[in-house]
Amino acid sequence: VMSSHPENTRKRLRDLLAAYLDELQSLHMSPMTIRSITYGSLGFLGWLEKTFRVRHVDELRPRQLTAWLKHLSEYRTSKGLALKPRSINKRIEVTRGFVLYLAREGYVQRSLADRLPRIKEPSVLPSSVLTHVQVKRLLDRVDTNQAQGYCDRTMLELLYSSGIRVGELLGLDLNHLDLRNGTALVTGKGGKERVVPLGRTAIKFLENYLHGIRPHLETTAGEKAVFLDPLGKRYPYYTFRRRLHAYAGKAGIDIQVTPHTFRRSCTTEMLRGGANMYHVKEMLGHESLDTLKHYARLTITDLKKTHRKCHPRERNS
Repeated sequence: VMSSHPENTRKRLRDLLAAYLDELQSLHMSPMTIRSITYGSLGFLGWLEKTFRVRHVDELRPRQLTAWLKHLSEYRTSKGLALKPRSINKRIEVTRGFVLYLAREGYVQRSLADRLPRIKEPSVLPSSVLTHVQVKRLLDRVDTNQAQGYCDRTMLELLYSSGIRVGELLGLDLNHLDLRNGTALVTGKGGKERVVPLGRTAIKFLENYLHGIRPHLETTAGEKAVFLDPLGKRYPYYTFRRRLHAYAGKAGIDIQVTPHTFRRSCTTEMLRGGANMYHVKEMLGHESLDTLKHYARLTITDLKKTHRKCHPRERNS
């Protein structure tokens, strides 16, 4: 592979990855995104070392990238399941991003990244969507007599009410809330800010939490985070996800429930209730309506029922 850094051809890939991650950090990419890029890139480099004994950038070859794609398609989880096309594409994108960085820095040819095309994803309905009844059943499993339980319930009410991303929820600071007007200012992907409405139930839980619970969790004066863990620090994602899994288990919900499930469920309920798609797009902070087209297919079932019930040709025939 060509290099415009002849003196640096023995550069270790792991050192270059560290430089790449520093660059991403300087671009103010979200910590969660950087974490997943780090995890994915280290997986790729570990596989390169194990399979081809490749540790330096000058040893990188197109056939290795082709073999990486084959490895992803043949990979099986501990339960013997293949990776979903979406998961494969996420890993491809992570590797491709790193290879493009190497090309920008002159270590490899730009064409090397072309060896990493995305695979076709089947157009499927959004999975992991809970009905309103299931959401209520899960929320009822949260013990709100305990401070931590009340905090969890408030977070879940907020996720379900506004459809915000979990990173946006955990990133909320006290000055982002305007309870009098029933809104919150959230920072979405790419640092874009938007104002989202808060539902009445979510506001009620938030008010009780802020006045009755949060003061007891706060250990550092001046802590800005809305949601605090038992140590008084900003609530971490992994703790929230773990506790949510436990609640879903107690509620006997057999699909895998993640914080994102609440965003999907909120979207589905809004569209089923007849919400304008453009308004939903704005509320969720999506760039285009394209992202919502899968949800529109969910609501066609309801539309068919309404059609059967209301159309004169269907009623009288």
